[in-house]
Amino acid sequence: MLTLLLDENISPVVAEQAVLKNPEARILSIHHWHGGEYLSVPDELILEIALQEEITLVTFDQSTIRPVLKAWGEVGRSHGGVFFIDEKSIAQNDYGTLVRALLTIWERMANTSCENVVLFRQR
Repeated sequence: MLTLLLDENISPVVAEQAVLKNPEARILSIHHWHGGEYLSVPDELILEIALQEEITLVTFDQSTIRPVLKAWGEVGRSHGGVFFIDEKSIAQNDYGTLVRALLTIWERMANTSCENVVLFRQR
């Protein structure tokens, strides 16, 4: 079942609110995932652990994660999936819209494997 992991640039309040609205949704904040152990660690490590745990990363951080995904793709290395959100589509401080968008993604893809899937949130 799909599990979404919100990176450190997305407030943990977003994950909390999403789960309050749909208790079945598996949406986690990196701030609480493994007790916050993966805050401020290299993206590669987060992507490695997320793959092992079949977790899909949700991030606004295209500048550092896209090059990692490109390099990994070139050598055939897998990842657990990444959903990119852009400030032009949803502002980071627009918690309500973020919650609705994440729940929509989760509800549509709950039973889908997102291994090696990269999605971009469009306007």
